[in-house]
Amino acid sequence: MFDIVKPMDIEKRSFEIITELLGDRKLAPENELVIKRVIHTTADFEYVDNLAFSPDAVAKGIEALKSGCHIVTDTSMAMSGINKTILGKLGGQAHCFIADPDVAEEAKARGITRSIVSMEKAAKLDKSCIFAVGNAPTALIALHDLMATGKVKPALIIGVPVGFVNVVESKELIMTDDVPYIVARGRKGGSNVAAAICNAMLYQITR
Repeated sequence: MFDIVKPMDIEKRSFEIITELLGDRKLAPENELVIKRVIHTTADFEYVDNLAFSPDAVAKGIEALKSGCHIVTDTSMAMSGINKTILGKLGGQAHCFIADPDVAEEAKARGITRSIVSMEKAAKLDKSCIFAVGNAPTALIALHDLMATGKVKPALIIGVPVGFVNVVESKELIMTDDVPYIVARGRKGGSNVAAAICNAMLYQITR
């Protein structure tokens, strides 16, 4: 038999189940809602241990969003998953430059990935930005290089690319930088995780 759950109650019940399944596992209060929303998105409880947070990362991200911070993603999928209604009410916008013709043209001419060029383009935005990377480790490496040369100062980096090549290394690299971060250590992650982390912060502002 299936439980008959009203649409508006499905998310609430899902979070109740997550809490029940966590049992006696204690989460840091400031990170709890982010961790639970990632689990809600992925049904993967390994994120309890995989997600790493710099000191006050979530609080800094929330304050940046309240101040009208923009969000830059490395994929259209991540951007589509972000609650842009809430973001817009706060004065922010979501950006993804990966499919821009000028980005594709420059990447081809230089023999590098579009993810690198899209981060370089984002660095030219005259706005405070949170960078949410869910797919391309080269985007994280580009951010590391841009920060080293003073070309960008992210309000927060969400580093959760998924895969096998340079994924682990790029995440560990970001964790050595002087920047607030939320990183999914190891190979797991994805655009859905990047969007979930953004939404977890946005919902704490409006709920």
